[in-house]
Amino acid sequence: MASGSFDVIVIGGGPGGYVAAIRASQLGLKAAVVDRDRLGGICLNWGCIPTKALLKNAELIDHINHGAEWGITVDNLEFDFKKIITRSRRVADKMSSGVDFLMKKNKITPIYGSAKLIGKNKVRVEGKDGKKDYEARNIIIATGARPREIPGARFDGKSIISSKEAMSLDEAPKSLIVIGAGAIGIEFAYFYSVLGTKVTVLEAQDTILPVEDREISAVVQKSMKHRGVDIKTGVFVEGVKKTKNGVEVTFKKGRDGKPETLKGDKCLMAIGVQGNVENLGLEDVGIAVERNHIKVDKNYQTNIPGVYAIGDVIGPPWLAHVASAEAEHAAEVIAGGKPHPIDYSNIPGCTYCQPQVASVGLTEEKLKEDGKKEGQDYKVGRFPFRASGKAVAGGDADGMVKIIFGSRYGEILGAHIVGSEATEMIAELGLAKSLEATSEDIHHTVPAHPTLAEAMMEAAGAADGLAIHI
Repeated sequence: MASGSFDVIVIGGGPGGYVAAIRASQLGLKAAVVDRDRLGGICLNWGCIPTKALLKNAELIDHINHGAEWGITVDNLEFDFKKIITRSRRVADKMSSGVDFLMKKNKITPIYGSAKLIGKNKVRVEGKDGKKDYEARNIIIATGARPREIPGARFDGKSIISSKEAMSLDEAPKSLIVIGAGAIGIEFAYFYSVLGTKVTVLEAQDTILPVEDREISAVVQKSMKHRGVDIKTGVFVEGVKKTKNGVEVTFKKGRDGKPETLKGDKCLMAIGVQGNVENLGLEDVGIAVERNHIKVDKNYQTNIPGVYAIGDVIGPPWLAHVASAEAEHAAEVIAGGKPHPIDYSNIPGCTYCQPQVASVGLTEEKLKEDGKKEGQDYKVGRFPFRASGKAVAGGDADGMVKIIFGSRYGEILGAHIVGSEATEMIAELGLAKSLEATSEDIHHTVPAHPTLAEAMMEAAGAADGLAIHI
């Protein structure tokens, strides 16, 4: 068996893995990255990037369908579903090729195959050419996560599908049952509903997008229902089975409700993810695993010195930008640096349906819950986009900016946006929170007019009763 020696071997080539390898190389370390498939991981190939291509198609179709409101008439609108999917795959291919280029640019060795730890500093990779062993002073595990299944209902890739199959179907289904109303479930519900699919969403919590502020989620739920999406919250799925013509889902309203049955062409299970910890040899070298996730310390080192883990495989928040931030931190620690700790309270979360949702910090519900324990006092500023000239002119008046400040010092505790450009706008409030800006600071920062960003200034003013346009 051939061998190779590196300062760092990264297992997994997603937004955590390839970023870790690049940062390590920038710091003068000899790095290699191992992946079973194409570099870029789920995010670039089957997640973040190609789904945004699909959603852009849906937005365009949605705009054309409402063209009459703009004085534009389009008769007999048609779309080619296969071309929509092909465009999405082309975007993914381009981004993955970009990662290949970055590997060459940074003199990183890509290794293709399935990796397994066979010792503290040894990795065995089984690929097309057989098995090869490699040595490294440090190993970073960045194997990501995969969609969870409901017990007794395994993915078959045809009738019972995950997000991967949902973005590569041969044709749009006439009916789709989505189990789980988190970001993935709601994004696909939006996409397929725009294409004419009858979509039903089942969610165990009593609201969609349950990690978001309830006031914000309510705006999206109203919009989805207006689109014809049937949303059932507070329901518990008991079973999913294939039928001759599609799928059949059994669920109950509440724990003690009467069983109901729903039939559809396909069922998308979007109930969360679990870490890819299997077949890595973790148990052989004694790496601690808890609830399908690798345990790490503040520097992302496992209980075995020299072995690190980052990204989805170490648990929530399961976000690509978190994996990349952890990747840079781990690489800098390995190179002997002392990187600034990641502030997990300042990590933005985004959902790319229309209207979009973006948030950073605490929800009002969480503050109310914590306030009972800690006496946290807060104030809230809201500004609806229907009062924004730019939003109304652009036909994007649904939604609002909601910012929660501490009453005593005026610091940002949580920021929430629902609207057409929410996922872009949240960065400004994330930066403001990071720099400890107050409601007064934001209100006195003059934005350009007309812009959607004015809503953030107005919301900050509203917290102190100083908003002008509401």
